[in-house]
Amino acid sequence: MPSSEFLRRRVGLTLGAGAAAGLALTTYAAWEARQYTLREVTVPILPAGRPALRVLHLSDIHMAPDQQAKQEWLRSLADLAPDLVIDTGDNLSHMASVPVVVDSLGPLLDLPGVSVFGSNDYFSPGWRNPMLYLLPDRGKRNTHTPQLPWRELKQRFADRGWVHLCNERATITAAGTTFALAGVDDPHLEYDDLAAVAGPADRDADVRLGITHAPYLRVLDQYAADGYDAVIAGHTHGGQVCLPGIGALTTNCDLEPARAKGLHRHPAESAPGDPGSAWLHVSAGLGTNPYVRLRVACRPEATLMTLVPRS
Repeated sequence: MPSSEFLRRRVGLTLGAGAAAGLALTTYAAWEARQYTLREVTVPILPAGRPALRVLHLSDIHMAPDQQAKQEWLRSLADLAPDLVIDTGDNLSHMASVPVVVDSLGPLLDLPGVSVFGSNDYFSPGWRNPMLYLLPDRGKRNTHTPQLPWRELKQRFADRGWVHLCNERATITAAGTTFALAGVDDPHLEYDDLAAVAGPADRDADVRLGITHAPYLRVLDQYAADGYDAVIAGHTHGGQVCLPGIGALTTNCDLEPARAKGLHRHPAESAPGDPGSAWLHVSAGLGTNPYVRLRVACRPEATLMTLVPRS
């Protein structure tokens, strides 16, 4: 029988190895959270014969003033010279973030742009155990913390010409292409008013886009049924902490983890051309909660979407 001293040493070695592994994983996850990546996808939604058009999709920036690497990387995106910028919310993470976000976007704000807001534009972030995201949603939302300066951010965007969609529809032109847009306020906070944007998408426009921060199924269903060519969303962080070879474990909404990021169809089983269906692009976003600046197998991202003619 092993001696008590031997057992104590085995337990000590096991605990030490576990602590070292945990530290190594945390160090890696903190590193990965700063590995900003540009994704590229092609979406066939333009009318026949139109030249390709580039749309930059930004989401979940969660900017804090001390995040200089993120700010520099965002500034570099202006070199892409996209035809249109779509910002799907959660830009802020600090009371002093508005001028930092505006400075980081820089010349992108002089291009045609569209925005919607998420909960982290409205309310200061708070600490939450990340494991709670794996549990069933109890409907409890962070609305008790101080409000962030979202009104200032909205005005700064508007001053530069961006269109903010808060339960409304709009039409804009970019690179000679007419976009019919519908955008809802944050569905995660149940601020969305789907009745306000309901009805068939404008068939006279060249492209029809539905915009939302959080890709809740009720929003996706209505946009697809109303004839929007694509739905653009964020919120999920792509799962943020994923398992290699498996992917996201949660989306923080009722969208299934298999579509936590990237380009998909909605409904999931639909094909291009099916009535009442649309493309769905969900961005894994650029940031994290400032109290948990970690990502695993899910690098922070912006996406350059190249729109091409339908088949």
